[in-house]
This record gives sequence, C-alpha cells and structure tokens, in this order.
Amino acid sequence: MTKNKNLSDLEYQVTQLGATEPPFTGQYWDFDQPGLYVDVVDGTPLFLSTDKFASSCGWPAFSKPVNRSVNYYHDLSHGMNRVEVRSARADSHLGHVFNDGPADQGGLRYCINSAAMRFIPYEDLDKEGYEAYRQQIDEQSKEYK
Repeated sequence: MTKNKNLSDLEYQVTQLGATEPPFTGQYWDFDQPGLYVDVVDGTPLFLSTDKFASSCGWPAFSKPVNRSVNYYHDLSHGMNRVEVRSARADSHLGHVFNDGPADQGGLRYCINSAAMRFIPYEDLDKEGYEAYRQQIDEQSKEYK
C-alpha cells in the first residue's frame, strides 16, 4: 500500500480540489468485478465490490465503506445541501452519500468518483498487500447469492 504520487489531472482535480467527474464517464460506474476499491492517493481500502450496486446516478454506487475509512462533511456547494465523503487518512474528496440506497443494504448510496479510486482485482489482493479483505469479500459474496 504505497502512496500514489503520480495523479492524473482528473484524479488531482477530484481528490485534491473537490471536483466531480462527468456522469457516466468514470471507469468504474458500469464495472462489476470482484475486488477492492482503494484511495488513489494513498491506497487506503475504501469499498468492497460486494457493496457496489447498480445505480442510475452515473457514478459508482456503494452501500457502505470499509471499516472507518471515510469522514463526512456538510456540503452546501452548488446550491445543494449534501454530505461530502472524504477518505479518512489522505483526506481525498471521494464524492457524496445519499439516503436513497437499497433498503435491504442499509439505505445509503455512496456516490463516488471513479477518479478517486483504484481497483484491486480479487486475484491480486495478496500480491498488492490487501489479503485481509479476501475473507470479507468471500463471506459477503456468499451472503448476497
């Protein structure tokens, strides 16, 4: 888990300046592979693939974060009243959380910019140093089937 010092322009704009990538353009909005999503800045685990769900919002949507990996802030920007989600360790802007998610998964929708995350495929968890999350993914995969 090493810090990524080579952020693309979009990754920098999103994570450091609070920008939002255009809807339906991020690499993970319509992506369904088993694995772990981590903060693109410092590699902190953020979301499990088993907590990702299909949403028509145009960005990847998750029902909950991993452990205590995120912080919440009141966001009144753009004339809206929202709750911003930032990574707890690197303080990266990730996106926003809304209360219109699947009721059977807690009712929350974490609407997250693809540019704020890096995906670790399930088969690479050990090699990338995230083996501790393999069991959680396995258990939740069985639970949701």
